[in-house]
Amino acid sequence: MEFGFLPLFAFHYMLVFARTAMILSLMPAIGAQSIPQRIRLSTALLITIVLVPVVEEVLPALPTGLFALVFLLISEMIVGLFIGMTGSMLTAALQTAGASIAFQTSLSSAQNTDLSTAVQGTLIASFLSTLSLTLIFAMDVHHIIIAAMHDSYQLFKPGELMPVGDVVEAGVMLFARSFLIGVQLSAPFIVIGFVFNVGVGILSRLMPQFQVLLVLLPANIMIGFFALFALIGTMMFWYIEHVQQGLSVFLVK
Repeated sequence: MEFGFLPLFAFHYMLVFARTAMILSLMPAIGAQSIPQRIRLSTALLITIVLVPVVEEVLPALPTGLFALVFLLISEMIVGLFIGMTGSMLTAALQTAGASIAFQTSLSSAQNTDLSTAVQGTLIASFLSTLSLTLIFAMDVHHIIIAAMHDSYQLFKPGELMPVGDVVEAGVMLFARSFLIGVQLSAPFIVIGFVFNVGVGILSRLMPQFQVLLVLLPANIMIGFFALFALIGTMMFWYIEHVQQGLSVFLVK
């Protein structure tokens, strides 16, 4: 029995795994830092086994030199890094929104470890991040991530250099879009906080002897919680729609 196909299969598997592993390590939900590395690695290995036969026709032949092999692997990792950073930047919008909401509701001192990034942040940002992970799996957004892995081989074929200008422009626009989403999510709380602080300022001028901090700080927190409970559903579903739109750019229509 001849096994002459094994070197080519191993090369294709290694090439697909380089891109898939980078995408999964940065994508929301699947690449969350709270998920053990062994599970993330096993998921990348299994998805690679499924992708290799499907994208085999666009994969290059086995290179004869070490330099060509290293170049192919590095280029695939760069493509995976670019795609994964898209999902990571969309997730970072919740950190901006959570920090802004916590500041407006006087809860910025309440800190907790974020399950997605394993970085300490505000408690509200951690709650929004955990809720987004749940909605991503509940609304099958992770299917778009897997589809983007497959369609990326039609957009960025192995061995071809990515257009640097377009990548830089897309990165800048993605960063601006992420910040815009974060501000839009927290916009109702910014308005509530502005109106509340203006009212507090007027009250403190009219009644200088009134203990503003002791009396109105609990009221500010209560108003913030009521607003969060009333708007959390609309906010998160609107955010998930933006995540779907952001990831759909890697899908071939």
